[in-house]
Amino acid sequence: MPCAIAKGPAVGGGWMKNGVTVPDRADTGLCGIQAVAAELGVTQRTLRFYEDKGLIAPQRVGTMRIYTRREVGRMQLILRGKRLGFSIREIKEFLDLYDVDPEHAEQMRRLAERVRERLADLEKQRVALDETIVELREIERAAMDRLARHHD
Repeated sequence: MPCAIAKGPAVGGGWMKNGVTVPDRADTGLCGIQAVAAELGVTQRTLRFYEDKGLIAPQRVGTMRIYTRREVGRMQLILRGKRLGFSIREIKEFLDLYDVDPEHAEQMRRLAERVRERLADLEKQRVALDETIVELREIERAAMDRLARHHD
C-alpha cells in the first residue's frame, strides 16, 4: 500500500515536514496520518479516536503521527471488527491477545467464540426482522384492501 503523500522535497527517498525528514512508506512502511486516513477511507479524527482508545499507537516525530505497517494492519482489523458488529472493547481484547500470543492460538479461540456469539445474535435479529416484514406486509395488504373497498 503506497502512501500518496508529498509533503515537501524528497530527501533520501522521504519527505520533509517541519524540517524533519520522514522516510517514504515504500522504503520503510512509514506513513503520515493524512495518507493513512485516505488509504483506509476514514477520517484523521477516526485514527485519533482509536489512538485515544489505546487500539493503535503511532510513532511520533515532533507533533506528527507516523504510522507503521503494523498500525495500518491493526486499523484494518479494527475497521473489519466494527463492520462485523464487534464492540471496541471486544476488538481491543482481540488485538491484545494478538500481541501476547505469538502463535495466535488463544486469539483464534476467543475470536471463534465471539463470532459464534455474534452469529447467534444476528440470527435472532434476522428472525425478528422476518416477523416484522411479514407483519408489515399484512398491514399494507389490509390497508390496500380497505382503500379498494372504500373506493368501490
